[in-house]
Amino acid sequence: MDQIIKGSFVHTPTSDAFEFLPDRYTVILGRTIQGVYTELPEAWSHLPVTAYDGAMIIPGFVDLHLHAPQFEQMGLGMDHELLGWLREHTFPVEAKYQSAPYAEVMYSRLVKALAANGTTRAAIFGSIHAESTLILARLLREQGLGAFVGKVNMDRSAAPPLLETTEDSLTDSVSFAESDRFDAMVKPILTPRFAPACTPALLQGLGDMASARGLPVQSHLSENEDEISLVKTLFPDFHSYAEVYEHFGLFGRTPTLMAHAVHLQERDVELAARGGVMLVHCPLSNLNLASGMMRVRPLLKRGIRIGLGSDIGAGHSLFMPQIIISAIQTAKMQHQMHGDQPLSLAEAFYMATKGGGEFFGPVGSFERGWEFDALVISGYDELPIMSRLEKFLYCGGPEQIAARYVAGESMAKKSQSFMDNESNIFPPHVGLHRGRN
Repeated sequence: MDQIIKGSFVHTPTSDAFEFLPDRYTVILGRTIQGVYTELPEAWSHLPVTAYDGAMIIPGFVDLHLHAPQFEQMGLGMDHELLGWLREHTFPVEAKYQSAPYAEVMYSRLVKALAANGTTRAAIFGSIHAESTLILARLLREQGLGAFVGKVNMDRSAAPPLLETTEDSLTDSVSFAESDRFDAMVKPILTPRFAPACTPALLQGLGDMASARGLPVQSHLSENEDEISLVKTLFPDFHSYAEVYEHFGLFGRTPTLMAHAVHLQERDVELAARGGVMLVHCPLSNLNLASGMMRVRPLLKRGIRIGLGSDIGAGHSLFMPQIIISAIQTAKMQHQMHGDQPLSLAEAFYMATKGGGEFFGPVGSFERGWEFDALVISGYDELPIMSRLEKFLYCGGPEQIAARYVAGESMAKKSQSFMDNESNIFPPHVGLHRGRN
């Protein structure tokens, strides 16, 4: 739909600073922005105008790392570190998704919660179950969200209900990628869970598939010290964690996301920079599972791209402003410990919008030629616009999101309301995050 949105826009065309565009007309032709104007050009005067006077309009949030089956276990098992948490809590939960009807119910709640919290694009891990993960893809399409969705691959280092044979894992991955459930907005992504869960034969098969089909890749990298020790045991011929993925064609040969990157060796950094791999900072989950803290500033100085991820359920919130603020807070701790320059609010906001959005293409900014993903934010009207944004990011909640757009389409057309009945969105033990610290 060609249309015009009128309001006051705030975005980060670069990571250096916010740009404020007060009382502007944004002309949207189909999915993309044709231009942003102080006065409406005559050529576009015939288009319908939706005015959000007094509101603040920001890009939609991009969540580059989350585990869909773990939605129901948010906030549980946090006394464990990574490997124990997977064994005792996560794998039993993910085994439930062998049931397609169960997946239909739980993934419907997740997708509604993503929309409610202002996430417009996401990179998502499913489970090993192709049928259930395709249900997730369909639900994302129906909700109007943009996503990369991956059927997880695991042929070792997991409980028996979640173990695949190498052949089945590869065969199911091919049929999954070829499914008609995908379209221009929801696409497949190859998803080896992490190197310890995959034999060399499986990693090689996935690497060959990535190259042959041009498929993107997502996985985990150097999250936890015990995990890294396990990688060294299982892959003794490699000098670093990233080398394992790189050897099998899963580290930058096609667009690649690697989550966490807490305990990187120099070789890991070199390969990430050389391959254009995007690292995903998940500060909430890294703190919850005592994994450590990514040193963001040195990586940025090396030219490495970094996005943000909620990493539910190790992370305890889908509300991306909470992840933005946690990224800033952990960077301040790195300043105290190592002298790293802290992240500014603009830099962290950029990671959750344009920086992460670029994995999807021209997404996350209000520039000409970029797809129109936007959130209309109400509240704090007494404050100047930039103070309103800061207040929303630190103290606000999803109830302040008055409207949502993805690729130029209003999500109001997809669902009458995300907030009317929270019991239909959230499992009994997972409350809607209200953003209050």
